Amino acid sequence: MKHLTLLFIALVFSPFLSAEETETRLTELDAFWQKVSLAVQQGDFDSYQSTCHPDAVLVSGVKKKSYPLAEALKRWKKEFDDTRDGKRRSRVEFRFSHRYGDDKTAHEEGMFIYSYQTQGVEWQHEYIDLEALLVKKDGQWLLIMEYQKSVSTQAAWEKLAK
Repeated sequence: MKHLTLLFIALVFSPFLSAEETETRLTELDAFWQKVSLAVQQGDFDSYQSTCHPDAVLVSGVKKKSYPLAEALKRWKKEFDDTRDGKRRSRVEFRFSHRYGDDKTAHEEGMFIYSYQTQGVEWQHEYIDLEALLVKKDGQWLLIMEYQKSVSTQAAWEKLAK
């Protein structure tokens, strides 16, 4: 009971971000997701990897498993290399329905659309429901958990339009 009382006091008296601090955090997070998008579009694996915490976890709702994001990065590297070398075109875009956090942590919930095209093939689009946890370390936002919850639809994507 004592622990619950202390937790309640900590929550009630914890500082809340001002509107300006919230706007700054969201601007920084928008820049983070833009960096991720640009890395995918350019096939810049090192830039993409720099957005991930070394201990980050990937959770796959479709596969019903979680594992180190580093393992997924090893699988994805060929796609980055093919994009960089012009054998493939890739892009990713994010939209969010909920964005919680403070100046050092963030919980982002929404969707992404990953699109790709190989020579002679039409663009392919994958709509994925997403939750992400990020931490700010040494002034830089880092992805610590990416939860690809489920496959989604273009209709759901359009509902999140700005």
